[in-house]
This record gives sequence, structure tokens and C-alpha cells, in this order.
Amino acid sequence: MIDLDLYFSRIGHRGARTPTLETLNAIVNAHVQAIPFENLDVLLGREIDLAPGALEQKLLRERRGGYCFEQNALLLHVLGALGFDVHPLSARVRYQRPRDFTPARTHLFVRVELEESWLADVGVGAMSVTSALRLAEEGPQETPHETRRLLRDEENGRIYHQVLFGEEWHDVCEFTLEEMPPIDREVANWYTSAHPGSHFKNRLLVARARPDGGRVGLLNRELTVRGRDGHAERRVVASPDELLAVLEEHFDLRFPPGTRFPCEALDWPG
Repeated sequence: MIDLDLYFSRIGHRGARTPTLETLNAIVNAHVQAIPFENLDVLLGREIDLAPGALEQKLLRERRGGYCFEQNALLLHVLGALGFDVHPLSARVRYQRPRDFTPARTHLFVRVELEESWLADVGVGAMSVTSALRLAEEGPQETPHETRRLLRDEENGRIYHQVLFGEEWHDVCEFTLEEMPPIDREVANWYTSAHPGSHFKNRLLVARARPDGGRVGLLNRELTVRGRDGHAERRVVASPDELLAVLEEHFDLRFPPGTRFPCEALDWPG
């Protein structure tokens, strides 16, 4: 059982805890702003433990972040404890991937049943959604950050979660509403965190939503701060010590001085 008081303190939520849509949206929005998406323990060679006690220790007590199996598993436990009717769903992440490529089914998010069905996803990196999405909605859905939509392909039975950038829609992930039981999450989590072919083993990823509607993200050495209007400012992190400072300043992630993240994509000069 997750310590709910500790969770709400971590995300800064002081509102209602009743199982309503308003509460769901408030929790999701606060969570994505407070708990960064990150794969740093994967690069450090540490085990990613999905047990509730381990999630509480890492994401709440140590004030770290994590990726989908940690983030959305934590959300699943919290919402269930609050009385929400919740179900873990599996998906394939498609962001910046062509439709003819089939990614592994290594994404977890949450279906919430209220008067109708809603989807919550606080663990899809820089595309983590800051409010729930109405499953039955056919058109665009506004969130505190980007505009989203769920596009159904009747021929293949898949649903595509998409984000609007400018005038173009981009795939975020695809799913079929198939639930993801614990054993499937354990297997997919192992692949994501330990398989040499996992992209989490080969690049550094950190992301967080900002309260102004923007985002801040770190891909290897490139730091991007994006405004609500889509305008982005980028800079390259120059050294391993500067990386630690960036992690603390922009993501509230603190590591001991001298910490290094083994990753070939961190091509430090010299």
C-alpha cells in the first residue's frame, strides 16, 4: 500500500481525494509536473523494482523519477486506494516512429472508469499527458499542455494516441485496450531496463512538464526548454559535472558529486 499522504506531499496536491474526474485531472496534472520521467537508474545498472514499497521508496522518499512501469504503476496504486475503478493497459510507443515499424509492447498506462471511460498516462516521457483523455471522444481534446486526440483504425482494431504540434498530428502510442497483468509488466520492464537493444540502455532521457504549459527535456547532452506556444530553446551540456547541475536545477534530481552515467550517447568532449 502506497503512503497517500507522502504521495500527495510529493506532487503538491492539496485538493479533494474523492474518486471524481476533477480529482483525477488534478492528480495527473500535479504528478507530471512534480515527478520527472527518467531512465537514470537503467544507465547506472540498477534493478527497476515494481513492488509498491520500492516505488514508494524511490519516487516518493528519495524524490526520484522513473519511466512508465514505475510512474503509471504508482498512479495505478494511488487511484485504486482512493476508490477509483482502474485497469492497467498495454501499449506500443510510436513517437517519432513510422507506421510500418512495429515497436515492442513495452508501455503501461491506466484506464479509469467513471461515468464513462478515461485514460491516464503520466509515464510517456516528454509526451506524458497532463489530464485524462476521454476514451469515447472522436475529436481533439484540450489538456493543460498540448492538444491530443484518440484516432481509431477500424481496419486493424488499433487506437492511436496523437499529439498536435502546429498543424500536424503525431503518433504518441498505439493500443488495443488489452490489459497488462503483473507478469506481462515484469517481462516488459526487464526488457526495457536490461536488454542491450532497449533504447533506455543507450541514451539518457529526462522530461518534466512545467506549470506554465511548457516542457523541459534532456536527451543525452541536449537540454530543451519548450514554451506553451511551441517555441523551444536548446543548449548542449558541456561536461558531466554540468549534467548533474542541470538535473538538479531543472528536474530536482540530486546525485552525489562525481556521479557518472555510462552511456555512449554522452559523447563528452576531450
